[in-house]
Amino acid sequence: MSTVYYTTMRGTRWDYRESVNGRLERMLAGSGLMGRYAKDEWVAVKTHFGSDGAHRVVRPNFLKRVVDAVRMSGAKPFVTDTVRIMGLDYLEVANGNGINHLSVGAPVVLADGLYGKDNILVKAGEILGEIAVASLIHDVPAMVVVSHIKGHIQAGYAGAIKNLAMGGVSSAHREHGWKKGRGKMHCYGEVPLQWDAEVCTFCAQCENVCPKEAVAFKDEKFAYNEKECWACGRCARVCPSGALVLPADDTTFQKSLAEASAAVLSTFKPGKVLYLNFMTEIQPECDCMPSCDTPMLQDQGIMLSDDVVAIEKATIDMLRKASPLPQSVASDRECAPGDDVLSIVNPRNFMLQVEHAEALGLGSQEYELVEV
Repeated sequence: MSTVYYTTMRGTRWDYRESVNGRLERMLAGSGLMGRYAKDEWVAVKTHFGSDGAHRVVRPNFLKRVVDAVRMSGAKPFVTDTVRIMGLDYLEVANGNGINHLSVGAPVVLADGLYGKDNILVKAGEILGEIAVASLIHDVPAMVVVSHIKGHIQAGYAGAIKNLAMGGVSSAHREHGWKKGRGKMHCYGEVPLQWDAEVCTFCAQCENVCPKEAVAFKDEKFAYNEKECWACGRCARVCPSGALVLPADDTTFQKSLAEASAAVLSTFKPGKVLYLNFMTEIQPECDCMPSCDTPMLQDQGIMLSDDVVAIEKATIDMLRKASPLPQSVASDRECAPGDDVLSIVNPRNFMLQVEHAEALGLGSQEYELVEV
């Protein structure tokens, strides 16, 4: 049985030690997990920088506490993510969301280079075959995976497994393109995007949100580049009239997340990767979308573990009991206390990713929750 440490977001005493910052520091120090890092060992603090418009990421003050804890162990931390848009632009996004060397107390770097093509192919199981793991994540000896918990259009639930899979893998390989990158997870088993001209309002929201410029409108005609499309589903998600439909193989996608996570973790020695799940400002969508909504669930707290399966199961168990918030997508869907809001907002069997990760030997769903 794995141990999952937990601290609430409630602050009921006017005492720094009882603030979220103070309890996070105590949890990181008291768990003893930071003792696994060696003196002068480089440690990647892997997080998501967000996007220009999606600001509800893990806050810089929390990242700084993680960085400080790593440095107190004698190791050398840096904060990193893989490229979503062109690298220089993505660093500007990180800075705009408050993530920079000054705020987090460590260098902020891109794990797969300015062009997102610095990566190494790693075996990734029956579904993916092999996948392009970001070279910096591949080579660094230790890592803390800092995940902002949220919903997701395809994954349903996005936490540490999704952060490892989509965030540890580059969008494209230098020779094989997206078919060896994170696009392979999106595309496997999918059928092409379908457009219904009769209900389309030509609002062009799909064109604006596409990360690959695979959809466009010319003279009120829909242009679709199937070769470039990696089936991320953003276009269908933002279409207000239902003119776009992307049939998806959810089972294969969920399992591919676990496979990609296993590929990333295979580049580390046992015990060198820790996980922090931040159940704060919980969004219905990924942090890579070009805007964000009001939180759909009440903030629950922060979890820490060395077992990715255990921390995901503990997080999901807690979120299923969390209170839905008014004036959010949860109230739009008429969610009531006790409802599984994640499953209602994004109807996906997201436990498949956790179950498959366990089957691949990444951890156990059996856990003990220790509150700080």
